Amino acid sequence: MTNPELWLVIPAAGIGQRMNAECPKQYLKINNRFILDITLSRLLDNASFKGCMVPLNPADHWWPDSESAKDDRIQSCTGGKERADSVLSALHALSEQANDSDWVLVHDAARPCLDAHDLSNLIDTLFEHPVGGLLAAPVADTLKLAAEGDQPEVEQTVDRRRLWRALTPQMFRFGALRAALESALENGHAVTDESSAMEFSGKLPALVEGRADNLKITVPSDLALAEFILGRQ
Repeated sequence: MTNPELWLVIPAAGIGQRMNAECPKQYLKINNRFILDITLSRLLDNASFKGCMVPLNPADHWWPDSESAKDDRIQSCTGGKERADSVLSALHALSEQANDSDWVLVHDAARPCLDAHDLSNLIDTLFEHPVGGLLAAPVADTLKLAAEGDQPEVEQTVDRRRLWRALTPQMFRFGALRAALESALENGHAVTDESSAMEFSGKLPALVEGRADNLKITVPSDLALAEFILGRQ
């Protein structure tokens, strides 16, 4: 049996409404580069991926102007309405190239600050794992559970000792992730990340601690913070 290959999926079909920008957030620029280009290069230049699939919005007209569109390591396909739909579309597009036993890493397009050590540690830690897992960061802040009502009030303080923030990449076997996503979507489960789909299928993904500055750009103020983080790495 040959060693499993690594595949990369970067879902990029979102429109990023919270950024209030004229283009999707993955096409905003940091140091004159698309965020999506930065994200892709930080993964592809720091691990031995067999290939990469980027699901895109059907109305995307920025992709042809990206660095990534000219990179022969990268393929693109049509994404879906939700993240899970896009990831599943990418897996279907890769199905004739990848084996079910291969690993697929799924990473957020708007998360350009991934540290190279975290990427290699995730791969090394999970390569022999029976399920796979994800980068995550222990919750540091005190958490409050709000009572229901128009004016939020504290109902209780939540014990944070077992709570982690889910990050990406998330790394699972190609065939198992495809089956988990198909089953979760067919059964109407809310799939917020790949780990949740695996959890619905009865699996227990591993948590691999990663840096807390693996920022996902969501609101306008995140753009300057991401530029600062990148400038220090």
